[in-house]
Amino acid sequence: MSGYSGSTSAGRAVAIVADIMAFILGLWILMYLLDANRANDLVRFVHDAADWLAGWSHDLFTFDEAWARVVAGYGLAAVVYLFVGHAVANRLGRR
Repeated sequence: MSGYSGSTSAGRAVAIVADIMAFILGLWILMYLLDANRANDLVRFVHDAADWLAGWSHDLFTFDEAWARVVAGYGLAAVVYLFVGHAVANRLGRR
């Protein structure tokens, strides 16, 4: 029985981490679209974190409009983290 609760806890932790990663990426998309002040420390922190998280998908798309590249690149990373994170969490929860 204790192995089951450990698996559930591990799955919950994975899901929470995936949610936080997606939240940071979504927050950066929102800040970008609302033209947040990039000299602000919070905006800089969120941008740096989002750049790191979306390093593999940043500038993956070559839309003419910068906002479309940001939404597609960072949005793709957020969706992948949510999908993969919750798939792993569900798998861990079934053990």
